[in-house]
Amino acid sequence: MSDAGGWRDDLDRWLQPFLAGLSHPARRAMCPLYVAGLIGLGDRKSVQPMADRADGVSYDRLHHFIAAGIWDEAPLQRALLGEADRLVGGVDAILVVDDTALPKKGNRSVGVAPQYATTLGKTTNCQTLVSLTLARGEVPVAVGLALFLPETWTSNLHRMTRAGVPEDRREARTKLEIAVAEIDRVREGGVRFRCVLADAGYGSAPFRQALNARGLTWAVGISGRSKVYPADVTTIFPVAGRGRPRKRHVPDQVSVAAETILADMTGRVVTWRHGTKGRLRGRFCALRVRMADGPTQRIGTKGNQHLPGDEVWLVREERGSGERKYYLTNLPADATLKQLAATIKARWICEQAHQQMKEELGLDHFEGRSWTGLHRHALMTMMAYAFLQSRRLAATGRKKKKRLPTAPALDAGHPPSHPGPSQPAIAAAMPAL
Repeated sequence: MSDAGGWRDDLDRWLQPFLAGLSHPARRAMCPLYVAGLIGLGDRKSVQPMADRADGVSYDRLHHFIAAGIWDEAPLQRALLGEADRLVGGVDAILVVDDTALPKKGNRSVGVAPQYATTLGKTTNCQTLVSLTLARGEVPVAVGLALFLPETWTSNLHRMTRAGVPEDRREARTKLEIAVAEIDRVREGGVRFRCVLADAGYGSAPFRQALNARGLTWAVGISGRSKVYPADVTTIFPVAGRGRPRKRHVPDQVSVAAETILADMTGRVVTWRHGTKGRLRGRFCALRVRMADGPTQRIGTKGNQHLPGDEVWLVREERGSGERKYYLTNLPADATLKQLAATIKARWICEQAHQQMKEELGLDHFEGRSWTGLHRHALMTMMAYAFLQSRRLAATGRKKKKRLPTAPALDAGHPPSHPGPSQPAIAAAMPAL
């Protein structure tokens, strides 16, 4: 990798497609300074410390650019999608849907409320961003971070107005609805990927059906209590014992919990990836089923029940601790158990991206309170992350040609301020912090 001064020159060149979307010279001058501030040395990546570390840049100018300046983020978002697709897009890429929490104090920052933070494992005062991460060959690039507004915000017009929430974002939306809208935006931007991955928080029927309606391949987590039908279920026209003749078909088998239908399967050990400590493996089993997510209908004495939906794979993972996780995927019927396991477990890559953007690039350091400021800061963080990934891919390619065993670190010419566990150096992959 080049020296610390060289990365600034690389950054200025790399940002040219982004700067083309900024019409005002002052905006074009501030954008590289802000992105460089996120990448550069320093423990805090909020506006004041970055302005203090930059030569000849006042806090007021940098703050105005990110929080108050009148400019459209859409051209920069499109440029980010184009760069992400160039780096890791393709028919073997994955798009991971998740969310990440930004802990906050007080109640004035947009979207802040007591919410469950997965990374902390508890409910805390925070903002929640719905995230989309494009990845290929264990190389992640963040392509979407959209704020979720809890009911305590969407029910308070004054609060949203004070925080600058745009009028078209003030209607209550679930995380699932935000995720689907973000997927549509990414697809409209020409990003190529093979499969959408998500955990059980996004594995509900409406989300799966939205992906089906778009013709997408997916693999999502579900609860073990979710109901499924055997794959050979059929609908029959019941004969009425008394009363009026039946008008609708009903399933010839009853739905059961996912954990029940797999209870007698032992599964087998599958290795899905090679890690720093050797092979990553787990015990998996899979069964073709039909999810109980079709239209509802009264079935005998059971009341209203969901009819069988499409045929899919039901997968169970049994971890070393004895914990069992359940997944659904519409991968082809001829997919192998190893393919199913590898696809499902690929979701971890988004957690690496979240960690690196927070610890190294200050995603959770923004101290402003406005909708505009938060989303622009998130956009600049994703741009900085994509730039570093582009440098690491380029350096990995150079080192591969020289037959060197490892790839460069994530930094742009300086050691990371928050080192963490390393990941294996493989072809076209980046080591973690």
